[in-house]
Amino acid sequence: MILVKIIKYQLHDVMRSKWIIFYTAFYFIVIYGMLTFTNDISKVLLSLMNVVLIIIPLISTILGTIYFYNNRDYIVFMLSQPINRTTIFLGLYFGLAIPLILSFVVGVVLGIVVYSSSLQNYFGILLLIMLSGIFLTVIFTAISFWTSIKNEDRLKGFGAAIFIWLFLALLFDGILLFLIQALQDYPLETFSLVVSMLNPIDLARVLILLKFDIAALMGYTGAVFQKFFGNTTGMLISFTVLTVWAAAPLFFARKKFLKKDF
Repeated sequence: MILVKIIKYQLHDVMRSKWIIFYTAFYFIVIYGMLTFTNDISKVLLSLMNVVLIIIPLISTILGTIYFYNNRDYIVFMLSQPINRTTIFLGLYFGLAIPLILSFVVGVVLGIVVYSSSLQNYFGILLLIMLSGIFLTVIFTAISFWTSIKNEDRLKGFGAAIFIWLFLALLFDGILLFLIQALQDYPLETFSLVVSMLNPIDLARVLILLKFDIAALMGYTGAVFQKFFGNTTGMLISFTVLTVWAAAPLFFARKKFLKKDF
């Protein structure tokens, strides 16, 4: 199958990159270092959650943009062959997303393997953190592809991708809090639920914190999720919306790729 061959070629190319090695080593060092310096596993997992929610979208955005622009000559060559454009696009996408996911998972697993007995009671939370990391990798890799396809100029494409990450990771919560403060005289629970679903990073945070069941750390969005849906239903809704988030940017990036004149 042509798609599998393209993915294998891209995997071989990406896995030789030093960035992938550094990315894996980063998570190994972070988790191993935190477990070494503290015996409070819950604090370690909360710290890992914060690292995952910021670093994974950023790295996926940066590497996805660089990867696409660096492969433009390869893309042009592949388009000259009798190969379906969707096959080429998916081969490129999964050729990057899979190594990023493997690097994250391997780095975390290697970091905790020595402390596996201490983490038995926290396996569910750790699994949710890793699933959230996988979702965010898929989502932001697709977003980086979409901005790269949309913008011919590398600087514009890179800037657009970084702005999306900056907005979702940092600015979004500030704007939401401002709106809540400005409209505090009105019932905002439904509004907050709808708006929170527009941010995959917030959804991933809520998903993990619902498992932690720490009300003080949930923030306004997490508290509303817990109030309306409870822990189990809230997590199911978070998973569902994250799945939509994973599919939507990939769909739009593919649609743009099919029409793009390279």
